[in-house]
Amino acid sequence: MEAKERRLGWGLVAPALVWTGAFFVLPFVAMLALSFAHMEGRTVVHGFGAGNYVRAFTDWTMVKALVNSLEITVLVTVVSVVLAYPLAAIIAFRVPARWQRLALLMAVLPFWTSYVVRSYSWLLVLGQNGVVNKTLLGLGLIAEPLEIASTRTATVIGFVHFFVMLLTLTIYANLIQLSPNYMRAAQDLGAGRWQTFRHVVLPLTLPGVVTGAFLTFVLCIGDYITPQILGGNAELTLPQLIMLQMGRSGNFPLASALSVVLMGVVTLAYFLSARWLRLDRL
Repeated sequence: MEAKERRLGWGLVAPALVWTGAFFVLPFVAMLALSFAHMEGRTVVHGFGAGNYVRAFTDWTMVKALVNSLEITVLVTVVSVVLAYPLAAIIAFRVPARWQRLALLMAVLPFWTSYVVRSYSWLLVLGQNGVVNKTLLGLGLIAEPLEIASTRTATVIGFVHFFVMLLTLTIYANLIQLSPNYMRAAQDLGAGRWQTFRHVVLPLTLPGVVTGAFLTFVLCIGDYITPQILGGNAELTLPQLIMLQMGRSGNFPLASALSVVLMGVVTLAYFLSARWLRLDRL
């Protein structure tokens, strides 16, 4: 009986294992093997050398790209959490239950628009002749248009616009599961609103916050489109540098090494946040 159940279990998970192996494990192994190769002219010479990794951590352009990616990603994650938590709390605790679905629907509306379209829309809004500059000029707050587009600020704004909605959903999913009795008990014991939030609500919803923050970190640090459209090429991120190595230089071994480094950063972030991650609560 146990052997039959075991075979049934393996049969059920086999499609997922085959899919993961074919479209993740094998491509990753191929990329990892290619990262140890090197270029001779336009020819890829396979071998086992660490030259690409040495260059990735010694070439200032590549180090700076990694630092830029980390700085932008951390800033976007922090700002998104700070903005998303109050929004999720308002929907969970202030909006009547019959209107909460509509509120969530309004929150996810940005997901209905193409990622590229959203980025170009922000480019139009933040450009020299965009809505922001025209409004500030009309109010007399500035004398000449601000340089917002093609800067890190524009990249952060574009990212935050997208990820606040994602974080709102993950945090709301945890807030809505909280029993009101927890807050009532804390208040009965003399805790104020801030103390109740700090010692009761926040610890119980921390898994949702960390899960959303981790998803934001992963999607943000690996994104190429938003920095390319909104940030331009003045301040390269690691995904942009990888695309340049592939598209312009044709240096696939170096691009593979940089991709492995990027995956290493994501893996490190996972282990740092694994204690609080609760993906099953989404």
